[in-house]
Amino acid sequence: MTQFDRLAALGPDARKGRGLMGPFTALFGVIAAAVAMTVGAVLAVFAAAAVAVMAVVGGLVLALAAFALKARRAFGGRSRRATDPEIIEAKKVDGTWVAYGWDRR
Repeated sequence: MTQFDRLAALGPDARKGRGLMGPFTALFGVIAAAVAMTVGAVLAVFAAAAVAVMAVVGGLVLALAAFALKARRAFGGRSRRATDPEIIEAKKVDGTWVAYGWDRR
């Protein structure tokens, strides 16, 4: 094999370990794999951090909802206007409105 034949094997034969560039392509392949694994590990850390942040925010939302329900129960769940003596209760019965409580004075 002549020197020209070795330089001619820069294409597909170089991947098989033959030719002048065979060792260099293997080295670059190992380096590329290491870089790809590093990038994958960094992205996995960012994904885990994003999931943790979403869990914390979801917990805060649930805590605020619990506080809101507790406050609603503490005040009876009604507004002040509902306890006004001027307001009467009315229900629709067979297409007609029937009022209750208007004669309790």
